[in-house]
Amino acid sequence: MNKVQFPVAAGIAATLAIGILSYLDSLTHTGLWLMAPFGATAVLVFGLPDSPLAKAKNVIAGHFLTALIGVFFVEFIGVYPWSLAFATGLAITTMLLTRTTHPPAGANPMLIMLTGQSWPFLITPVLIGASAIVCLGLVLNKVREAYLKAA
Repeated sequence: MNKVQFPVAAGIAATLAIGILSYLDSLTHTGLWLMAPFGATAVLVFGLPDSPLAKAKNVIAGHFLTALIGVFFVEFIGVYPWSLAFATGLAITTMLLTRTTHPPAGANPMLIMLTGQSWPFLITPVLIGASAIVCLGLVLNKVREAYLKAA
């Protein structure tokens, strides 16, 4: 792919990923298929697929671990200025220690705490949404590799 084709393909893939999640959200009327950090995840997965930050492990585990921290704080500690800060710092530390760093996931504790999410949020949107984005990213990368081999 040339310098124009790859960004266009990445944009199309991001559109499909967010579009699918948005469509599922509208079908279920739950508001639980999308979360703002997925927009930044799409930048990494589709726009910078070779980045370590875009690896499947980083995307899925990074989102899950940081979301788990956010829900834990909502359920057991409460939402205060100090707890928002502490949960975010703990999330970053956890990603770094587990080698699952995914910068968009750093926003999860704040998002979850400020909106009062609970345990089901870990499944949808976090695990299902992150997994869907990763799967579409894998497809885009396979298509890109095939195109490069054929060129």
